[in-house]
Amino acid sequence: MGEVNELLEHWMRHRRVTQDLLNLIDNEHIHYKPWNDAFSLGALAIHIAVSSDMFVQGVKNGEFTFTSSSNEFETIDDIRNIVSEYTEKTKSTFKTLSDSDLGKQLDFNQFIASGKVWLTSMIDHEIHHKGQLFTYARLIGIEKLPFFTIQPPKQ
Repeated sequence: MGEVNELLEHWMRHRRVTQDLLNLIDNEHIHYKPWNDAFSLGALAIHIAVSSDMFVQGVKNGEFTFTSSSNEFETIDDIRNIVSEYTEKTKSTFKTLSDSDLGKQLDFNQFIASGKVWLTSMIDHEIHHKGQLFTYARLIGIEKLPFFTIQPPKQ
């Protein structure tokens, strides 16, 4: 398995849990914010999905661009669908990356690092915000949460 595929599988073990977590959320909680300037629960989930796609697109295209797409939502199903669509789009682009793309040096906000560093940062970004989603879920009363990642297969 190449390095790109290993990164893709690692990311997907986290993304599947993010999606599982969203399956526990009801419509009444999609606008929940633990403090005034926080992302709402729904906006945070969408931020995770859009940001991951931005990172993978950036590594693929050799430059990072920020999209201002409005991913408006009214229901938890809207949020789940947006996250699912971005997941499939990001996964598809991820599969087109080569191991040589991982070595390319890229500028992100005046920080220069390899594609591998930025994809690792993408995964770390998702883990960070997924942790926030776990906290939001606890604060709205969800008691049984999934494990933070899908474990690799047993040997």
